[in-house]
Amino acid sequence: MKKENHSRWIIAYFGIFILLLSFMTTGCKGEKKESVQRPQISGVQVEPVPVSKVDDIYEVTGTVRSNQTSLVASRVMGGVTSVNVREGDVVQKGQLLITIDDRDATQRQRAADMSVEAAKQSRDLTDKTWQRYKKLYDQDVVSQQEMDRIDTQKKLADAEFNRVKAMADEAATYLSFTKVTAPVSGRITEKRIDAGSMATPGMPLLVIEEEGSSYIEVSIDAGMGRSVKTGMAVEAFVEPENQPVKGLIREVFPAVDPVSRTFTAKIGFKDARLRSGLFARVQIPIGEREAMIVPAQSVVRKGQLTGVYAVDDQGLVTYRLVRTGKVSSAGTEILSGLKANDRIITSGIEKVVDGGVISGEKGK
Repeated sequence: MKKENHSRWIIAYFGIFILLLSFMTTGCKGEKKESVQRPQISGVQVEPVPVSKVDDIYEVTGTVRSNQTSLVASRVMGGVTSVNVREGDVVQKGQLLITIDDRDATQRQRAADMSVEAAKQSRDLTDKTWQRYKKLYDQDVVSQQEMDRIDTQKKLADAEFNRVKAMADEAATYLSFTKVTAPVSGRITEKRIDAGSMATPGMPLLVIEEEGSSYIEVSIDAGMGRSVKTGMAVEAFVEPENQPVKGLIREVFPAVDPVSRTFTAKIGFKDARLRSGLFARVQIPIGEREAMIVPAQSVVRKGQLTGVYAVDDQGLVTYRLVRTGKVSSAGTEILSGLKANDRIITSGIEKVVDGGVISGEKGK
């Protein structure tokens, strides 16, 4: 009985030993197979991540504004009979934009013209009478008193003609106000009235912005008041092109908005391609700090993930998740996920395979 139990224990130990040996053999084969299957990567550039001093950037959003904006308003009251332009149209100085009902003004002009004609005839008749009396006066036919009376009548006739002529000119000017023309050349950016509406004096009807130079208006946090000064060089990214534009802070308003706790600054730049109303991101340098900057093309986004292809000492490539910071013309700032002098792939990204090995690296 004891011999049978002893034999059973020997058989059990032997089975366990064979099973463990099988697992070890399978594991070794698996490791060897994985090492053989790593893809080789070539034609890429690997560089260490440097730590350098960069400008400490304060970023703020703003809006592109035109340097010259004209509000076109009516100078008379009346119904609008036609609007000859639409938003986005380019107009020239003096071009007819809007017409206002001119029936009252036309009648006033006609009455003024008739008064001028009557005053002119009266003046001409008085002038002829004065000339006849002047000849008689020179011949001592009429007295000085009669001549003085005729002189007075002539002066009154001349004054009446001038008065009526001025009223006629005023009526003509009033009539011209019923035709609203462009005060400057530019683009229509707002249309605030349509045909059939009532125009009143001083009410803006259109907004015209002259094309050419522009500026960016930004609202800056009140705490940055000591750091933002007139004349500072800044960089702006204007959508939709999102290309960097160089500019200077040309004006800083010291007053702080009590609601938003911000103050306004204007950034001047010259770029005729930019139109007013566009959204802009402005980067203002306020000092220096240390940061890791990598080329923008080395940052790879996969869905919601952002990372870079890191390379270890053995040449193994892995996709490493990173948290990015500010983007500038120098590159993209890495806030976390990398350490100084970590090696990453900076070009040839399209050839990279996660888990591959760089050709020529040791330990491949």
